[in-house]
Amino acid sequence: MALAARLWPYVAALLRARRTPLLVGISGLQGSGKSTLASALLRVARQHGVGAVRLALDDVYLGRAARQRMARTQHPLWLTRGVPGTHDVALLCATLRALRHASGAQPARLPRFDKGRDTRRPPSRWPRVTAMPALIVLEGWCLGVQPQSAEQLLHPLNALERHEDRDGRWRRAVNAALAAYAPLWDALDLRILLHAPGFAVASRWRAQAEAALRTRAAPRAMGSAQLRRFMQHYQRLSEHALVTLPRWADVRVDLDAAHGAGALRVARGLRARLAQGAGSTTTAVP
Repeated sequence: MALAARLWPYVAALLRARRTPLLVGISGLQGSGKSTLASALLRVARQHGVGAVRLALDDVYLGRAARQRMARTQHPLWLTRGVPGTHDVALLCATLRALRHASGAQPARLPRFDKGRDTRRPPSRWPRVTAMPALIVLEGWCLGVQPQSAEQLLHPLNALERHEDRDGRWRRAVNAALAAYAPLWDALDLRILLHAPGFAVASRWRAQAEAALRTRAAPRAMGSAQLRRFMQHYQRLSEHALVTLPRWADVRVDLDAAHGAGALRVARGLRARLAQGAGSTTTAVP
């Protein structure tokens, strides 16, 4: 909640005189606290009388059946959800457009994914929004990530790529899939980055979360070897994000290994927008 309170003045300044929802993006590697921050921002917004909703890239995963088809017809590594190409970007964009016109007569519905069943919940169980929110918070581990160059894709980065993607076909397809996400990144009005100390630390955070799941006897909790392979699906773009996203972010929050949040690093571009009183969206939701 403390971090959300520190970020709120920037959100509030951009909300002034807006007639359409403010779209705030929160990016950060796995385990960095994106969902926690998004929920905290919603609580702060409501304390200030601001209507707000939260969306996550995780909510628009392709279900297991769709990914199984991709694994059969394109590449076996598509079976694991999470990388670009395993989200229904069109559904997310349609949801954002619907929120701009939400009303009692024409409610918007927020997609929700059931990770236990590995499929999207039926639309009848999606939350309904009956009024246009002033604030939409979107969070995801690869928000803002841009494609790598062909040269960067040449050599395998880890054991998964060496043994299961020897010809590089899967990593090139993941990289190409990012093009469909770019209009969504461009539509963000405020870009917040939770900047992890490194991929090894993010992997440790995920391991801690899995250990907690195993303690609760969760059915899909992963063991150490399974988790190590799982994280290798994301290593390439995670390490790319660590290098490139600090320049993309409007507000960067450096995290330490214990999730402690450092000072807010505010980009000059955002400072200029606030000085001019600019709160309008530069790019419409595609």
